[in-house]
Amino acid sequence: MFGFLRRPKVRIDIPRLRPREDTVYPKVNLAELTPEVLPYLGQAAYVQLAIFEEVSDAIAAAPSVATKQALAPAASQALDKHERLVAEIRRRVDDPAAVIEPFTIGIDRYRAVVKGADWYEQLASVYLTAGILDDFFKLLAAGLPGDIAPRCITILDAETGRRALIDVLSDAIAADPVLGSRLALWGRRVVGDTLLVARSAIHLTGNPESDEQRIEPVFTEMIAAHTRRMDQLGLTA
Repeated sequence: MFGFLRRPKVRIDIPRLRPREDTVYPKVNLAELTPEVLPYLGQAAYVQLAIFEEVSDAIAAAPSVATKQALAPAASQALDKHERLVAEIRRRVDDPAAVIEPFTIGIDRYRAVVKGADWYEQLASVYLTAGILDDFFKLLAAGLPGDIAPRCITILDAETGRRALIDVLSDAIAADPVLGSRLALWGRRVVGDTLLVARSAIHLTGNPESDEQRIEPVFTEMIAAHTRRMDQLGLTA
């Protein structure tokens, strides 16, 4: 079982990057560090289910019916991705839940760490951490064998429905600069824990030096994408 909150032997440095307009995906490759198909699918499927549950919690606590309606597509899209990944598991085994179960404890502990102190921090966490994890699992999928790779990339690259999260947060930040400062700090806080979740999914070769050489540019690009998401909210990463 992967240990989500166990610190890696080699420290992850979080560089301060300015946003760039070019895309993240063609520049990095985790093919040599991609896990076996079933562990990949089990973890990716539970990540999407966790996103669904977090958005659903945010919907339940939303301050108005209009906000609940605006956030609903983000929940339904995450659930759809979960179900499509489960279908990929079912192509290979009869009990998808048994494949997913080993990842639940670690991911649930991580969710408790990044949930936030209030509704706005929770909403920011969903938007920022789900984006990082989507990016990472798409990159990791490129190393899967055969036609499972493009199918997983297609699933994870589908519409997220998260534009409403940006709109709700941006409006709240515009109305309350203090909230903006607090969410900027929170956005910087959650990125490190989320990269640890990503790292836990990697199949390390046992050679720390070569593993770090492969991982570092991947995480650098992921942080650049995170910076762009922070910029969309008007926050400084």
